[in-house]
Amino acid sequence: MSKRVIVALDVADQAAADHLTAQLPDVTFWKIGLELFVATGSTFVQKLKAQDKRIFLDLKLHDIPNTVAGACRNVSGLGVDFLTVHAVGGAAMIRAAVESVQGDTKILAVTLLTSLSQAALNTELQVPLSVQDYVCKLAEVALKSGAGGLVCSPLEIALLRETFGPEILLVTPGIRPSQGQHQDQQRTLTPSQAIQAGASYLVVGRPITQAPDPALAFSDIVQEISQ
Repeated sequence: MSKRVIVALDVADQAAADHLTAQLPDVTFWKIGLELFVATGSTFVQKLKAQDKRIFLDLKLHDIPNTVAGACRNVSGLGVDFLTVHAVGGAAMIRAAVESVQGDTKILAVTLLTSLSQAALNTELQVPLSVQDYVCKLAEVALKSGAGGLVCSPLEIALLRETFGPEILLVTPGIRPSQGQHQDQQRTLTPSQAIQAGASYLVVGRPITQAPDPALAFSDIVQEISQ
């Protein structure tokens, strides 16, 4: 079960990332997001790959198809395991991303950010659908376009499993232990709830990385989902 927990290195620089990875030697799968990638480029990705770690590079690419294809081609050359694009970029963009990657890198399509609520979807983005309907539509477009999996909030896991079947890869951020705070996440579940709903992988950041004892926090989450 420890291999199904992706720990998010949502830190500002390599010194902070080095400090966290040293505290968490048992973590085998790390998420590098936009902040750290902008700060370190490929350097830290290569460092973790040299340690035989798996990498979820969460860049959420969203641009015209040709630009996204070029970015995916270059990034996949680093040997990352997962790379994200925004599903809202559309079918042509997703196909371009999938067709451009090298090696075994999987393109994951982000459906709706876990920081966005139903009210924000309807009033700010002016999308008149329910969150569930909107996520399902984006998921359908992404999967038909060749995406290797989806990134969704915990609250949409069961719906996507029911709609698209047991084989699709679902990576789920917005995980908060029962005693933790939601912070800026709006659509959350506990680790055990997310696994029971059908998540393939859990992405956990601050509940581990900002804990007084990150190694213990990681161990507690692994133990929780193993029961």
